[in-house]
Amino acid sequence: MSRKEESKIIRRRLRNAYASSIISISMVLLLVGVAALLIVNARAVSDYFKENMQLSVILKTDTTPDEASAYQKSVSTLPYIKETRLVSREEGTKELAEMLGEDFLSVFEETPVPISLNITLKADYVAPDSIAFVRRALSASPVVDEVEWQQSLVEALTNNLARISLVMGIFILLLLFISFVLINNTVRLSVYSRRFTIHTMQLVGATKGFIRAPFVRGAVFQGLMSSALALVVLAGAIYLLYREFPQMVTSIQPVSYAIAAGVVVAAGVLICVVSTWLVVGRLITLNKDELYY
Repeated sequence: MSRKEESKIIRRRLRNAYASSIISISMVLLLVGVAALLIVNARAVSDYFKENMQLSVILKTDTTPDEASAYQKSVSTLPYIKETRLVSREEGTKELAEMLGEDFLSVFEETPVPISLNITLKADYVAPDSIAFVRRALSASPVVDEVEWQQSLVEALTNNLARISLVMGIFILLLLFISFVLINNTVRLSVYSRRFTIHTMQLVGATKGFIRAPFVRGAVFQGLMSSALALVVLAGAIYLLYREFPQMVTSIQPVSYAIAAGVVVAAGVLICVVSTWLVVGRLITLNKDELYY
């Protein structure tokens, strides 16, 4: 094999190793991006689940549509109400027929379904003690027969969100530590493969700063490339999530995406530069014999 062919093989291997390094780092940075989004939007995600729970206000059977509409308007002005939806007798009958079948309702001369109001509370009020207060306030009207809510579900949600927040915090810390270790090892292998080049530069009198400079510039570029790839994949994942759960994605503030993107880029560049700086510094101190081990 000629020196020219050997040189081509070496360059091809270096390109493949560099590409693998970027892909590996980008996958780790993708996890960092997900962790950043979870941290920044922990409150938004919690509020999303809380505000998808509803209270059902059952009005008395003799309540007229005008009285029901007036009650809805009065309820909508309360500070703890996020959204209301009036369910007419016709709508309620149709929903009940879909669940129980039309044959079940045929035994009644008149529809037994009363007018009801589905109420969504603001997230801060979705807690057992707050909902108890809300129920008393809603039941004060003479047109209200009963206020139904899933007490066990609310209590389970409140307790589980607290546990999930704790577990998520520990998971994110471990994830960031693992991310640093993986990226550091990837960069270390990439730089270590060029240890003989570093030794040659030392032999011709190059200073430590001069030797480090091209490696640090390469680390910055590597971090930016890996970050860009990670952000593209993250954007694709968010788009797929939006198709399945549009309300969850739209509840996230746009600035959160900018913060997460900034964290990914900063983490990619910082870890690559720090790892390269430390590895090159270590290789500079090795003698010729130690380069082979």
